[in-house]
Order: sequence, then C-alpha cells, then structure tokens
Amino acid sequence: MFFGPAATVAFIALVLLISGIKILREYERAVVFRLGRLTPSRGPGIVYIIPLIEQMFRLDVRTITLDVPSQDVITRDNVSVKVNAVLYFRVLDANRAVIEVQNYLYAASQIAQTTLRSVCGQAQLDELLAEREKFNARLQEIIDTHTEPWGIKVVLVEVKHIDLPVEMQRSIARQAEAERLRRAKVINAEGEYQAAVRLCEAAEIMEKHPMTIQLRFLQALSQVGIEHNHTVIVPVPTDLIRTVVDAATRR
Repeated sequence: MFFGPAATVAFIALVLLISGIKILREYERAVVFRLGRLTPSRGPGIVYIIPLIEQMFRLDVRTITLDVPSQDVITRDNVSVKVNAVLYFRVLDANRAVIEVQNYLYAASQIAQTTLRSVCGQAQLDELLAEREKFNARLQEIIDTHTEPWGIKVVLVEVKHIDLPVEMQRSIARQAEAERLRRAKVINAEGEYQAAVRLCEAAEIMEKHPMTIQLRFLQALSQVGIEHNHTVIVPVPTDLIRTVVDAATRR
C-alpha cells in the first residue's frame, strides 16, 4: 500500500506529537529545558514535552539513602580509627539540583566523606564512642549547610560503625575490667562501712539497756539448739566470772 508525501509527513508529525507525552509518578519531577533555557519544573502526572525543542530530566524526590564509605580518621588524642556512616537526604528543588551541581548524588557523597573525617578528627576517642548522637547532629548540620544551595535537604546522618585497632580494643577492655573491679571494691567497702555503723548503734543500745544482752544470749542459745551440733560453746558474762573469782579469793 502506497502513502503519498503528505501522508508520510502527517504520520511523522503524529509520532512526534505522541512522543512528547510523558507520565511522571507521584515521587518524580521533570526538569525541562526549552532551547537551553530552564522552565518551571513539572509533574507529577501527565506532562507534555515539545519534541526537538524541549529536553527533560527526570528526578526522584523521595528520601535517598547514601552509604558513606569507611574513612580513616585520626582523633584528637592521636588514635587511628575507621568510621563509616549513612546519609539520608531528599531533593526539595529539582531545578536547583540539576543546574547548581553536575551530579548531586556524587557531590553529596563527597561532602559527607570530607565532613565525616573533619568532625571525627576534632574529637577524642572517648567522646566519639560515648557521644555519638551529638556528632550525628553536627554532621547533619554541616552537610545540610553545604547542600542547601543545591536544593537538597539532609534529613538524617548516622554514624554506623567505628572500627578500632586491636591494641586499642584490648586497652579499652582492660580499662573496663579495672573500672568494674573499682566499683566492686567501692560497693564492698560501702557495705562494710554501713555494717560497722549499725554495729556501733547496736552496741550503744545494749550499753544503755543491759537486758538486751541477755535476750540476745537466749536467742543465740535457741538457734544453737535447733541445729544438730555435737559441741555447744556457751558464752559466760565476764561480770559473773569476776564475781566468782572474788568470792573464792575471800575464802
């Protein structure tokens, strides 16, 4: 079947017109250049791109998870560690993400790596291990400041792992063991001190009320009687012994 020149031109024009129809998902935006000049971003839904005149770049505006590779860091107290992190960010302004930086994913990754080395290098090892939340917030603040001109918002930065040298791991383990021993000794000493205080209070009470000594003596005898012992030692008050000795001397 033969088509004339007019039909061919019409068919080509129809194909071009249909090819300009684009469908963007809810989480996508279109950055469009018309003859090289930027136009307002479009989407989501159905958008139309004028063939041969407009050029479209499709961007994802969902939160992006970017793994920050492990970085060699020397802390302020001269300890060499490896630190890695994870970066969560999203595109707020699709136009700026295209025209302000060549590759916003690569740029965000490089900013995150350099900031991670800089911030962790300014801290001591104990601070880095114990105050991770503070460093997460500091990293987020610095990276977000650098990426804001690109239309990118840093949602969250989390330090995932701090890899210590083997010698430092052993040193920390010894330090933790020494700390546990110190606490155990302090608790034991505190218990002995409280027991001594209670004994002193009991002695003062018995001194004021001599009958309590006899009651305690009878209580001890009842406890000895309950147990099956072959030998029973009965304490005798020294006053009684002294009275017997004096009587024998007078005779």
